[in-house]
Amino acid sequence: MAVEKSASAHTSKAAPATDKKPVRKRRTTKAKAAVPQVVGEAPAPIIERTTPEQFGRVNVMDITPAADNGLFPARVELGEAFTVTAQVFIEGRTKAGATVSVRSARGREVSRTPMICSNPGLDRWTAMVSIGEHSDLKPWDADYASVKRQLGDWNVVIEGWEDTYQSWLHDAAIKVEVGDDVENALESGAQLLARWAGAKDSKLSAADKKILQAAAKTIADKSLSPADRLAAAETADIQRLHETNPLRDGLSESNPQRFRVERPKSSFAAWYQFFPRSEGAYYGEDGKIVQGNLKTSLAGLERAAAEGFNIVYLPPIFPIGVTNRKGRNNSLIAGPNDPGSPFGIGSELGGHDTVDPLLGTMDDFKAFCERAHELGLEIALDFALQCSPDHPWVKQHPNWFRTKPDGTIAFAENPPKKYQDIYPIDFNADMEGIEKEVERIMNLWIEAGVTIFRVDNPHTKPVRFWQDVIAAVTKKHPEVLFLAEAFTRPGMMRALSYVGFTQSHCYFPWRNGKGELEEYLEETNGDGGFYQHNTFWPTTPDILTAYVRDNGIAGHAVRAVLAAMGSPSWGIYNGFELIENKQRPGFEEQIDNEKYEIKVRDWAETDKYGIAELLGSLNKIRGEHPACRSYHNLHVLPSDDANIIAFLRQTPAELTGTGKADTVIVVVNLDGHNAHQAIVHLERGEFGLPTDKPVKVRDELTGREFEWGWDNFVSLAPWADVAHVLTVVED
Repeated sequence: MAVEKSASAHTSKAAPATDKKPVRKRRTTKAKAAVPQVVGEAPAPIIERTTPEQFGRVNVMDITPAADNGLFPARVELGEAFTVTAQVFIEGRTKAGATVSVRSARGREVSRTPMICSNPGLDRWTAMVSIGEHSDLKPWDADYASVKRQLGDWNVVIEGWEDTYQSWLHDAAIKVEVGDDVENALESGAQLLARWAGAKDSKLSAADKKILQAAAKTIADKSLSPADRLAAAETADIQRLHETNPLRDGLSESNPQRFRVERPKSSFAAWYQFFPRSEGAYYGEDGKIVQGNLKTSLAGLERAAAEGFNIVYLPPIFPIGVTNRKGRNNSLIAGPNDPGSPFGIGSELGGHDTVDPLLGTMDDFKAFCERAHELGLEIALDFALQCSPDHPWVKQHPNWFRTKPDGTIAFAENPPKKYQDIYPIDFNADMEGIEKEVERIMNLWIEAGVTIFRVDNPHTKPVRFWQDVIAAVTKKHPEVLFLAEAFTRPGMMRALSYVGFTQSHCYFPWRNGKGELEEYLEETNGDGGFYQHNTFWPTTPDILTAYVRDNGIAGHAVRAVLAAMGSPSWGIYNGFELIENKQRPGFEEQIDNEKYEIKVRDWAETDKYGIAELLGSLNKIRGEHPACRSYHNLHVLPSDDANIIAFLRQTPAELTGTGKADTVIVVVNLDGHNAHQAIVHLERGEFGLPTDKPVKVRDELTGREFEWGWDNFVSLAPWADVAHVLTVVED
């Protein structure tokens, strides 16, 4: 049976016979429009990049900082000055230029900063920039929304371009000097300046355009001498425009570099720690200590504010366990009046979500936070994720603790050390359940007024645990910050910073010699500072070094100056003002440690030592000088005495908010007993300081003024001045 083909079926037919030769089809694909003939050299075009690995017309490589592993962006505080570098180059002897473009997450450009070629041999370009403007607004301030809008992810793009003007000027100057092809050289310059005047990308004002147009007219004027015509192209006004609004031919953008912009106090902060139970404590008629509480602790807030600190840090304020409670100086047996360590958390009265009744109530804590906020202070609360044997979790969640083969719960230990008053948490059985409980507790304290958590030993818990907890807490409360008390390996410190710890304790207390201090200052204030924000504490309840023990009042002053000026973030444990520096024999901690007893202090005694006044002066200097706010602007200065250390911090004029560069020079005598003299070298040109006249500097600690040159004699005696904190005074 024949099958009828459908009308839509394809059929093949033989070509009809013909005497004509077959006609050869012409190509119908249109060629690209011909590039118009250009008289002279064509400007470098912008070449579109369609994939991340493609180069543009100008080559941009090796940008620093870059997101680690392509995942974790560099972190900076809002308005913090930081340095960006890149390799930018073009073929041959043509000159290149480079710019840093700061853009919002949506791609809107908010600033454009010219880069300087710091190493021509390596094509390395550098610039100091900032994202947003520095602010001292607190999360509870009415205008804080203006800060909040600027936080989060931003992009930095390096833009390379052919510097047509500089290339032409270099060659034209030679040709005019030797009389070679002068007319063509000058005509090219006139055309170039005219084109520059019309370039939208240069963002020129009407006045700027007139400057360029007038110069182009003069260069084209053949009635003038070649030298006069060339001179019109290199006036101060045109040089200024070349720096700020250049002609950027062949503009080539790098891949966006992501930065995480964090809120004020995320890296520039001054911490003050005290124990509420010691604030207002006194001896009763029976000779026993009557402990302080949250109401008497308001005096501690007043003291911290008077000394210029902006964060008050409290150790755990939760109920303290009774079982295996520690006695004085960490003894295993507690006396009837020993209060126990606040780190032995939890009793029948409650756990991490309860205020110790001896300190007050939750309402008392909220009133404490309200008073702190009135004084401009943030409250940081210690969060130690561990329990006493009496903690409610022990009965409610026995699977959260590790048991030994005999069925008993294992104490915390670091053999041969044992912490008999503490059960550590075991995260292997129910990490998700522990996360949910920690999130609940942190949210409770945030609602009460806490804006920062200082986390005890986070490196002994899984990094993923903190990543989950911090992400959940900051999703609801993005203003909350986290400080890691982690003296551990670099890899763990970096991982903790990746997952959201904005600051960290560090090894500053044990860096006391000149060489190790210089190295550590540069490490803290180098590229690592984009992730790990080291907070310098001279002492803590757990740390009292031999240096502080042995160098008396001068030693305390030295460590305070180094901490306050050596890092944007620093902290003081109270009692430092009273020179509490006696070690427990055989240990790097104070005897009669406040962790295990209540301290009765006479704060009127601080006038004897002058340290409290010094702390106030240092915080005032830090607050007034933008150069103190960055982890990326410190330079060690050469000095020829083993006990004299000197360093400089500098923020350029365009980033200070004042229109003037800010330069702070710190010189410290590390010897708490003997006077020392040194020659401190200042490479003035490297820091944009005058090279044709002395630099006037003022000591912010004493008010005295000096004149500095290239090599400067400094003499410091511990009984007079242990340090100079000098600021450059502009005439």
